[in-house]
Amino acid sequence: MDNHTIKTVFKEYIHPLDAKVIQKMIDYAQIDKYVKKLDVLTFVNTFIYAQLKGLDNLKRISDTIKRKKTVQRLVGIESISKSQLSRKNREIPPEIFQTILHHLIQKLHQILGPKMADKALGALHLIDSSTISMCLSQYEWADFRDTKSGVKMHTSIIFCDGISYPNKLILTPARPADETQLDALIVPDKNVLHVFDRGYFNFTKFATYCANGIRFVTRIKTNTLVHIIEELAVDPSSPITRHAVVKIGKMKHPVQLVETVDSEGNEIRIICNDAKVNAREISDLYRNRWQIELFFKWVK
Repeated sequence: MDNHTIKTVFKEYIHPLDAKVIQKMIDYAQIDKYVKKLDVLTFVNTFIYAQLKGLDNLKRISDTIKRKKTVQRLVGIESISKSQLSRKNREIPPEIFQTILHHLIQKLHQILGPKMADKALGALHLIDSSTISMCLSQYEWADFRDTKSGVKMHTSIIFCDGISYPNKLILTPARPADETQLDALIVPDKNVLHVFDRGYFNFTKFATYCANGIRFVTRIKTNTLVHIIEELAVDPSSPITRHAVVKIGKMKHPVQLVETVDSEGNEIRIICNDAKVNAREISDLYRNRWQIELFFKWVK
């Protein structure tokens, strides 16, 4: 990007942060009480710029700020060493970034929520997790494997009409199973349809969701016991190979079963507990789960 483009894009990124609102949070937490140069907002501005320019280490960030007056004006400092950036990164409580994230998500809900409320299937919530590996010697608390540490980012994003944005993020050590955080990511709203993968497969939770009117679409495991209640007609021109009403495992509530194939020709078996959604929609809804993978790719 050239300097003009960076300046324009940078302002677009900075504007939603609401510096006055965030400053109140910082003042309340007394994080910058004795800071004269690198306060939290300047730190955030610096790393937003680094993200936009693809500056992948602290030395490159420090060198870029020292060399370019345009960057100095954008981020609000004339020079900063990599050790100062590293020290500030350690000192800022992670809760402040979580608060900023929640503030931005709330703004997105206010802006996009009303526009999406009248969609036929309601809001589509995509649920998944992604693991971020880390150095074992420095992050022993982040239990993962014998040779490495890691954190798991349990995430729910809202996807509707081609637009996706985060709804909720929960960070945990990487080892606990995905399903341990499913209840926390589920929204108790009958207008919401949740889509998640086999990592969240749990008969007890599914039965509870069915009883409470919580709608979901998910893929079942290959060894799942399926009791056929009724076989339904399938459009031969569609990618659907089977459509049936079934009961799975020991669940009392019937669900729809849709069988189709992925892009590589592998069979996929999907269930949905909403009887009003047709087979093609169920297949398409599950394919939309790819949007959350794109979100994880962007984050990493």
